[in-house]
Amino acid sequence: MSYEVDTPVFAGPFDLLLHLILQDEVDLYQVSLGGIIEAYLAEIQRMEGVNLAVATEFLLIAATLIELKSRRLLPDTSDLDLEEELALWEERDLLLARLLECKTFKDASQALKALSNDASLSFPRLVGMEEQFLGLMPDLLEGVTPKSINQAYLRATAPKPQLDLFHVTPVKLTVAETVESLIEELPVLGKTTLKHLTKSSVDRVEVVIYFLAVLELYKQGVVDLTQIKTFGDLTISWLGFDEDTDFANINTYEG
Repeated sequence: MSYEVDTPVFAGPFDLLLHLILQDEVDLYQVSLGGIIEAYLAEIQRMEGVNLAVATEFLLIAATLIELKSRRLLPDTSDLDLEEELALWEERDLLLARLLECKTFKDASQALKALSNDASLSFPRLVGMEEQFLGLMPDLLEGVTPKSINQAYLRATAPKPQLDLFHVTPVKLTVAETVESLIEELPVLGKTTLKHLTKSSVDRVEVVIYFLAVLELYKQGVVDLTQIKTFGDLTISWLGFDEDTDFANINTYEG
């Protein structure tokens, strides 16, 4: 009979304890080897004769557990080559990736099986509509002729008319020109609003260009913008600029 141990985390054959530790099913740190050895020595004293088979098995397993615990408690001093260590980590990552891939397919198969089981509980309607309701359904093809289908196809594939924009007056104001104008105007005003700057603008595009120019000045750090409430007046405060301020690369916002 193999030697039986009784610990807070395991009770049973001593060789089974070693197997569970190697399989990471029992934490080695929670196993008191000193208590196991003391219990074994007490058992030896109660025995009338020493069983060499049991004693040899106990010494072998105890030595293995002591070696495992020593390795985990002491720092690793092995001189492992860096490339070999990276190769080991790469093999571990590949194994984990395969395990995750296997688990993914397994979970997907379980989900498909559950859907199949739910579908097997449903039964389709094999009979047609009742006679009293057959006349209530409108005929979707009523009045449809081959000629009407041809006309619908021609309307869908006909080229769209091109609009001639010769009568539209092009906007000649640019963001760069507006920035130059604001650099001259804002130091005099000190603080103003976008609405005040664009009060004489006729086209909406000009208002947009003024807004983009103000954003360029804000990006350069020469003005500060304040808006007290949503959709309220945008207040512009002049902060000034130094000689290092670059207005050469103003975004033209073309396109």
